[in-house]
Amino acid sequence: MNETREVFRNFPVWMQIAFYVAALGMTAFFIYGFYKKYKKYRKGRDADRFNNVAGRFMKALGMMTTNSTVFKRDIYAGFAHWLIFWGFIVMLIGTAIVMLDHDFIELFFHYRLLQGTFYLWFSLFMDIAGVGFIVGLLMMMFRRAKKPPQLNYERVDLKKEEYDRGAYKKDDKAFIWLLLIIAISGFMIEGLRIMSDGYPEFEVWSPVGWQVAHLMESTGLAAALGASLHMYIWWFHGIIVLIFIGYIPYSKAMHMLLDYANLMFVDDMAAKKLPRVSEEKQKEAMGYVKLEDFTWKELLDFDSCTKCGRCHVVCPANASGAPLSPRDIILDMRTFANSNGGGTAEWFNQSFTKEKGKPGDKKLAIAGDIISAETLWACTSCMACVEACPVGIEHLTTIVNLRRTLVEEGEMEDSLQDALMNIGDYGNSFGKSDRMRAKWTKELDFKIPDARKEEVDYLWFVGDFASYDVRVQELSRKVATILHNAGVSFGILYEGEKNSGNDVRRIGEEGLFEMLVEDNIETLSGANFKEIFTTDPHSFNTLKNEYPEFGGNYIVHHYTGLLLKLIGEGKIKLNNKLQHHATYHDPCYLGRYNGETVAPRELFNVMGVKLTEMPRNKENSFCCGAGGGRIWMDDSKLDKRPSEMRIEEALALDGVNTFIVACPKDYAMYSDAVKTSGNEDKMVVMDMIDLLEEAVLVDTDDASHVSMEIDS
Repeated sequence: MNETREVFRNFPVWMQIAFYVAALGMTAFFIYGFYKKYKKYRKGRDADRFNNVAGRFMKALGMMTTNSTVFKRDIYAGFAHWLIFWGFIVMLIGTAIVMLDHDFIELFFHYRLLQGTFYLWFSLFMDIAGVGFIVGLLMMMFRRAKKPPQLNYERVDLKKEEYDRGAYKKDDKAFIWLLLIIAISGFMIEGLRIMSDGYPEFEVWSPVGWQVAHLMESTGLAAALGASLHMYIWWFHGIIVLIFIGYIPYSKAMHMLLDYANLMFVDDMAAKKLPRVSEEKQKEAMGYVKLEDFTWKELLDFDSCTKCGRCHVVCPANASGAPLSPRDIILDMRTFANSNGGGTAEWFNQSFTKEKGKPGDKKLAIAGDIISAETLWACTSCMACVEACPVGIEHLTTIVNLRRTLVEEGEMEDSLQDALMNIGDYGNSFGKSDRMRAKWTKELDFKIPDARKEEVDYLWFVGDFASYDVRVQELSRKVATILHNAGVSFGILYEGEKNSGNDVRRIGEEGLFEMLVEDNIETLSGANFKEIFTTDPHSFNTLKNEYPEFGGNYIVHHYTGLLLKLIGEGKIKLNNKLQHHATYHDPCYLGRYNGETVAPRELFNVMGVKLTEMPRNKENSFCCGAGGGRIWMDDSKLDKRPSEMRIEEALALDGVNTFIVACPKDYAMYSDAVKTSGNEDKMVVMDMIDLLEEAVLVDTDDASHVSMEIDS
């Protein structure tokens, strides 16, 4: 017997024609669904994402083929998804080969590709892929049965009677069961064919089908009946496949195509460098007020969400009981966009009973109604949602652009309004005179050079909290003293410095941000320095990533990196090996935003500090709750402050009694948190500079110098 198989085994011509007609119709339905999505995306503004298309394509291809973004921090889900992904891809390619062979090569060239050795290996690979596919699906079903928190679709901003998301669960089940039925019925067709053909010897290359055939025969199924049953199962399989194809654009399954595009067009600088408001847009509004204000990439973001819930569980606002879930913002915007933008409506969509919450109503404002002001103001701009998302959704740009609308309308807390007015009037959020900015230096026994008048190697951009907050001023003096004693050439701007604007921009006050940038760049242009350093990760981010767009191009260091460099150069000498057993909190704007996680840990190493990491560390650090302007807002309504939750996380570590920070706002937040949580006697909050001061201090009674070198 020839080593091959028939596609339409014992099918009359009319039945074959019926299949092609049905397939053509469902393909047209599939194309129509995605065409409507394309029309919706065309309504969005340009996103400038077509630079380096080849590089973007290859990067996305790497992420997709390895499933690296799904594996991140969830190996089980990553492996299950990898099995499903590659099982589906191999079977899709196999189906395409069958179509090419039957409908083109054999028809026009009278030759069969699927025969002989090629067919045998083809059969083996298809069976292996099919088994992996089924295993992956079963793993995902088992995972869902355990009800992990990220797959809980309950909203945090509405009461249960005000919405219904039961359709989301139906969509999940439809998606996974359709795939499972397709895979199982495919193996049944194979087994029935092998049994009906009398077990041809070469069919052992289809090991799963071979075993299925024997299993069916063991039930007493006759070969003749198996041949008839083969046709019915074939049609059942074919109809389910066609239904699935038509289902894709209108369901969760759309992510199989959209997510590659979303990963390809992702902006690695999203959130780190927020978009400016064009002059043309400013004539209408500073923020987003209608669907056409969103970019096509943001509209694509909304459709790309798979409801995996990773952003939901990492969000500090959500964890603290605030009415914010990044996932729900994206899903609500998807519902609104599809209802008002001519998009492809989902077959399984959320519904609302609360009038204010109905996203399909064109009369509702996007910022304030579709996405409530309370939800938008709850965001700490920590970027955890963006970093956790496996499909490249840029939540923060949408949130900030909607905040810009609220700012323009004056819809914000009085305390936040006061902070913005202080920054506008005085250049700092404390509402103090700019002449008091350098008052903290008066207790030093030396004068810090004014970089506007003297040439220095390093300009220290001190920042508001390090300058004005009495809790942090002593830390600033320690930094200055250590650098001075080490003979480092550094200076400050004194009253010439203003708030860097990082948090102002993330609040949504773009006009004030640009004014601050303009003033600071003008001052910096008149100063004499080579490089900038700052103790404030917030200032570090905006100086490094956002000022260049306005002409401010500088080499910028966070002080942990600079201190490590100076120790390596021998300018700062360490005289004491420390005995602290500490944990370290990675600031969001240092670790997650800018990937600066090595230098702080190297400092611990050279100082001899025993470091025990918290479960959430480096890029996965948990936010203190101060960012995005939250430090100027009321947090009394929260179930528990993020800073208090972080202290509890540290207290759970065995033997740790020291909590190290490297950010002025972190020092303020966590110093308060140990007090409000009643843990002052259990945990001491220290800044990195506190440790370095201990390490460089020379004890005259026992001045044994400890030589320490940075690991290369």
